Amino acid sequence: MLQSLIHYSIHFILPLLIALLYFKNQWKFATIVMLSTMLIDLDHLLATPIFDANRCSINFHPLHSYYAIGIYVLLACIKKTRLLGIGLLIHILADTADCLMM
Repeated sequence: MLQSLIHYSIHFILPLLIALLYFKNQWKFATIVMLSTMLIDLDHLLATPIFDANRCSINFHPLHSYYAIGIYVLLACIKKTRLLGIGLLIHILADTADCLMM
C-alpha cells in the first residue's frame, strides 16, 4: 500500500506542486501537460503480460529505456518542450521509486 501511495503521489501531486511553484501564471496548463505524459505507459501494451507487479518498468519498456530517458532530459532543457520533459522525468521518477521498493 505504501508503494502505491508513493507512486501515485509522485504521478499526480508532484506535477501539481511543480506547476504551482514554477508555472504560476499557467499552472492549470502546466499540470495538464505534465499529467498527459502518463501516456508513455502505452508501451506496456507491448509486453506480455501487459501488467506484472513484480516487473521494473525502467529499461524494460521502450519508452522507459535509458535512451528514452536521455531524450526526456534533453526535452526538459529546451524551453518549448520543458513541460513535456519534466512530466516525463516525473513519470520515470515514479517508476524508479516502484523499482526501488520491489
